Amino acid sequence: MHDDRTLVEARLRRVLDERIRPAVHPESVPLEVAVWHAPGEPVPVAEGLAADVEPVTVGSRWGAPWGTSWFRVTGTVPAEWAGKTVEAILDLGFDENMPGFQCEGLVYRPDGTPVKGLNPRNQWVRIGAPVQGGEEVRLHVEAASNPVVMGPRPFTPTPLGDLETAGRDPQYTLTRMDLAVLDETVWHLVTDLEVLGELMAELPVDSPRRWEILRAVERALDALDLQDVGGTAERARACLADVLAAPAVPSAHRISAVGHAHIDSAWLWPLRETVRKVARTAANMTALLDDEPDFVFAMSQAQQWAWVKEHRPEVWARVKKAVADGRFVPAGGMWVESDTNMPGSEAMARQFVHGKRFFLDEFGVDNDEAWLPDTFGFAAGLPQIIRAAGSRYLLTQKISWSRTNSFPHHTFRWEGIDGTRIYTHFPPVDTYNCSMRGAEIAHAVRNFKDKGTARHSLAPTGWGDGGGGTTREMVAKAARLRDLEGSATVTWETPSAFFAKAEAENPEPPVWVGELYLELHRATLTSQAGTKQGNRRSEHLLREAELWAATAAVRTGFPYPYADLDRIWKTVLLHQFHDILPGSSIAWVHREARATYARIADELNGIVDAAQRALAGEGTVPLLFNAAPHTRAGVPAGGARPAEASGRTTHAGRPDGGHVLDNGLLRIGVDPRGLVDSVLDLATGRETIAPGRTGNLLQLHQDLPNMWDAWDVDEFYRNTVTDLTDADEVTPGDDGASVRIVRTFGGSRVTQLLSLPPGEKRLVVDTEVDWHETEKFLKLAFPLDLHTDRYASETQFGHFFRPTHTNTSWEAAKFEACNHRFVHLQEPDWGVALVNDGTYGHDVTRAVRTDGDGGTTTTVRASLLRAPRFPDPETDQGVHRFRHALVPGASIGDAVREGWRINLPERRLDGAGEVTPLVTVDRDSVVVTAVKLADDGSGDVVVRFHEAHGARARATLTAGFPLAGAEVTDLLERPLADTAPPAVDDGRIAVALRPFELRTLRLKRA
Repeated sequence: MHDDRTLVEARLRRVLDERIRPAVHPESVPLEVAVWHAPGEPVPVAEGLAADVEPVTVGSRWGAPWGTSWFRVTGTVPAEWAGKTVEAILDLGFDENMPGFQCEGLVYRPDGTPVKGLNPRNQWVRIGAPVQGGEEVRLHVEAASNPVVMGPRPFTPTPLGDLETAGRDPQYTLTRMDLAVLDETVWHLVTDLEVLGELMAELPVDSPRRWEILRAVERALDALDLQDVGGTAERARACLADVLAAPAVPSAHRISAVGHAHIDSAWLWPLRETVRKVARTAANMTALLDDEPDFVFAMSQAQQWAWVKEHRPEVWARVKKAVADGRFVPAGGMWVESDTNMPGSEAMARQFVHGKRFFLDEFGVDNDEAWLPDTFGFAAGLPQIIRAAGSRYLLTQKISWSRTNSFPHHTFRWEGIDGTRIYTHFPPVDTYNCSMRGAEIAHAVRNFKDKGTARHSLAPTGWGDGGGGTTREMVAKAARLRDLEGSATVTWETPSAFFAKAEAENPEPPVWVGELYLELHRATLTSQAGTKQGNRRSEHLLREAELWAATAAVRTGFPYPYADLDRIWKTVLLHQFHDILPGSSIAWVHREARATYARIADELNGIVDAAQRALAGEGTVPLLFNAAPHTRAGVPAGGARPAEASGRTTHAGRPDGGHVLDNGLLRIGVDPRGLVDSVLDLATGRETIAPGRTGNLLQLHQDLPNMWDAWDVDEFYRNTVTDLTDADEVTPGDDGASVRIVRTFGGSRVTQLLSLPPGEKRLVVDTEVDWHETEKFLKLAFPLDLHTDRYASETQFGHFFRPTHTNTSWEAAKFEACNHRFVHLQEPDWGVALVNDGTYGHDVTRAVRTDGDGGTTTTVRASLLRAPRFPDPETDQGVHRFRHALVPGASIGDAVREGWRINLPERRLDGAGEVTPLVTVDRDSVVVTAVKLADDGSGDVVVRFHEAHGARARATLTAGFPLAGAEVTDLLERPLADTAPPAVDDGRIAVALRPFELRTLRLKRA
């Protein structure tokens, strides 16, 4: 037989595009349209419905950036359409290739009842099936004219990312507003042909199945009268029935399709627009559930559910009913799909506390899975947090974006720093926006790395990022793929059903130990410094507010601010979303974030001040309040008393014009350029700075990644560097025990203060940068005379080791990595820590000196600032302040302690006398991360702590109040069923912890 395959395939494409798809709506009449443009921010639904409208015609321009227009569409169903299925086709000016990234709408009936959302892949509204004929149609569309920030040339700087700079020019052209007849037979024919055509294209050319499909398609096209598609569609479908009925082979891969709409809580749109995106998607999905009995939809992010409840009660009622039916599924059990690299220990825990509690309170649902399809890598401390929240599974897709190495598994157990293992799945479909295209399904089958031991995978199905969700077309395709020869089988299932099947089938998959590092988007550890510092400060202020308010509540009856703390925590958690905290959102988002963090700081400082005043009482004794988990200046953790004297620091000039600072523990040499050429540990005589090198070195790199500007830093940035060694001023500080340095470069100015606190073994570096660079990367470098093949970075509830070498491509790819409060490098008997108060990105490199002693120089660099131009063209322009401290001779315990110290500065207040801690622990390696009152209002005291040094620990926890008993709980403060209550002996509880083990105790007050 002659090979006419390409001829038939080309014929199929043209006939579908030019004849069959246009015949889906064979008859139409125009609707009358009128519009009201809201003058400012979105208005309540009732106001939009009642607004005075003016006539508008198809072809008119509408929609200033970030505006809202209320369209009213009216018309009459023609009498001759009686008995037919009729839809309104409402095209606001959509580009079908950009669902979620442009204008959208929510359709209402005149009484304010929401009908469904409109987006580029969902432009229809069902009027009747069948209609009576002569029916009056009246609909209202709340249309959001969100601009296309990611334009035709992605990553091009644009002013559209902020209402203040976007202008008022209309963005869209009203394209179609019609009533139309839906020919359901033709619609099904389109789906039949798409499914078979897409499947055929993925089968081997020499596969008999491919040729069977080809001939069936050819017969169907022959049976179709191109001048009467509707009249011959059924005949064409009959030609396809046999090939569509052929069942899948028994060994076929099995895909669990989960209806999904990954909605970024903010990204190329502000938070207020996400509130409406979620409502549109939820309205669409509940409507689709009504129409499609097999369909299941899962939505994560409790914050988004809470927005629907608060802002769209009519949609919420439909959602609640669908949840009760088991088909609209709360997923993930987190407040938002947060970044997991940068949130601190308690914040990561509270993501699960607040997320799971919302789903429990509203629906009685306790999620088993963490659902993070789009998060930019996963910290090694996360598995035990997931388990401590009562969950067992993790799903993500993002690691497939890694540019250097292909992850070796799709289903595996992920082991964290404490040994906890979580059953984890990476969907081999490699997208969280699966649309059931044949290419996607075939890719999942080919790509699946667990063949031979497993055959199940998951496909999150629906338009996401900007929302939209699953479409009726996707559901129709899935129905045909349920059991189809040549394809994987597709079944709609909940996440929990998938994981149960996957684990039963493959109970002992491979194990991956350590972080899940994304070899991409590394610059998100640095972009938008103000957002990151706001997050870090908020986390520590929340610790203080809970600690002092709980202490004051127990000691003085101070009213514990349950509601305020709950609200503030949820606000902080929201801003840890994986496009806010990472700095990859538009200017509007980060402008609002900075204002929100300032407001939070004022409120939390007010709570701290009120609680401390209640504890201090009236008096003139100068008290130092210590919120850190370690004793400071003689003041116990969580207590207050007068500080102990701590010696003095001296300053002296050097003959070369440099400076020397000395406090009896360290001697610091500063050269005439303001660079640190010596940090001498006086107890050991050990020099910290590598020979011939200088620390406190600011380095400036060109920084224009190949794409994803705010997200990425590409390794070639290291090819060029400018050392900022010229100083405008190097002078003694005003206190006589510090050195002040001023430098200017480009359009920017740096002012630094190097200080050596009395009695403390740390060099403090305060850096103020008035930053006005473009596409540059600023680093702070300390070259250390230290030989080690690994170093430690703090992560949630512990620390994680990374290599300093690049033996393999996996190690070389980690050229920019995350730390929390410290990075620690150590030889067996001596180490160095670099601690910080609000930076996350860093790099560590090593080199063997070719001159002199031939020793190893290990350089640690903190990443300070970037200047990408997309999506915020003014990223980080302005003044920033950073604090770092170099701690020579530091053990890992010193690094932990100094990291807490720099983030929780002491507070001073006059009072009546000493404040004893509410809870004490007698071992420094057992670090208390939270002291608070139980969320249920019982008055119980909740204490969360972990082993922080990476070794086994035995300690005694002592309650500073009468204790009636204690329970070991999960993160949600629920007793662990398989754990006996700890013994209490006169207010003391013996604690034994594995390395990095996390534990929560609930202490019942007598």
